[in-house]
Amino acid sequence: MIRTHPFGHLLGGILLVAGTSIGAGMLALPVVTAQGGFLPSLGIYALCWAFMSCTGLLLLEVCLRLPPDANLVSMAGAYLGRPGKVFAWVLYLFLFYCLSIAYVSGGGGLLLGWTGLSVPSWVGGALFVLILSPFVYFGAKAVDKINWVLMTGLIISYLIFVSLGVTHVKPSHLQVMNWPVSIQALPVIFTAFSYQGVIPTLTTYMKRDARRLRLAILGGTTLSFLIYIVWEFLILGIVPLDGPSGLAMAGSQGMTAVEPLKTHLSSGVVYAIGQCFAFFAITTSYLGITLGLMDFLADGLRMPKLGIRRFFLAVLTFGPPLVVALTYPTIFLKALGFAGGIGCALLLGFLPTLLAWIARSQHPEEPVLLGGGRKVLFLLFLFVILELVMEIRHELW
Repeated sequence: MIRTHPFGHLLGGILLVAGTSIGAGMLALPVVTAQGGFLPSLGIYALCWAFMSCTGLLLLEVCLRLPPDANLVSMAGAYLGRPGKVFAWVLYLFLFYCLSIAYVSGGGGLLLGWTGLSVPSWVGGALFVLILSPFVYFGAKAVDKINWVLMTGLIISYLIFVSLGVTHVKPSHLQVMNWPVSIQALPVIFTAFSYQGVIPTLTTYMKRDARRLRLAILGGTTLSFLIYIVWEFLILGIVPLDGPSGLAMAGSQGMTAVEPLKTHLSSGVVYAIGQCFAFFAITTSYLGITLGLMDFLADGLRMPKLGIRRFFLAVLTFGPPLVVALTYPTIFLKALGFAGGIGCALLLGFLPTLLAWIARSQHPEEPVLLGGGRKVLFLLFLFVILELVMEIRHELW
């Protein structure tokens, strides 16, 4: 008999999924989608939302077929053998280190801008990691508690920003429409919906309750999608594409979407609220990403999170991304592009679909969480190929 849990438990799961998704990628979305235009970008958002919701359910399905505490390495090893383990190891580290690098880079800059401290740029990244890493170190319960606080701040600042910012929107800015160009933003939008790394941790936290886990995934991804739509509307409506401090210039200089707001807003209050929202968005996502990364390293290295071993895992989780972000402070957009174009496509798109295909073939009697059979799985494979082609094309040309 499936054990039920309080509604707050489900809501916590939804917020963890949404909080993991909504992060540094959100700050890049209006910048990389601006040349395609508002309406075309919504179509790409919808595709990525549907795809990432499906692959999340597939990964959950595989996770529930294996013993508790199984992570991506365990899943890949169980169904693909040693080559699958190596594949998962390399891709996972590549993806989540790229994401962590982007978050530290973007979060450190926002932290300094928010506090107004006149110190070298590397101090922001170091403070960002120093403040947040203890919560991840003490595990999912500690992250859940701080995540409630941060998500509350995110929601409040978001609602204030929307209510104040909508009066500054110029409809003429939203009339840009270039469908062929809009597809180029696919890798970063892909990254903005990445949350699957936290699924094994979430599965344990929610006591492997399949029904509530499914609701948490669908609720979290849908919440992210709705927030992205309004965010896109506001930024593209306030900041013009061309000209000084336009979104095109921001993209060429590797800037976030928040920085051009200062030039185009007559209200300093709206800009400050936008900064607060961006900071909360990055911190919630960073917590989810690093929580999943630490659990992944513990599982892959077969190292219990106890004593000095726990400290060693924390160093592996936070150290390398911090060093890279401090060495290359303008790496924000580049890191997100690599993360989405290669890491997300293969690790969070291709691998869950492949694992579900094999698992269903071996045990067809087991229940599934995503209907449609092999036709749906085949369509998901095709989408991964499209995403990879777009990233390779972008890097070569």
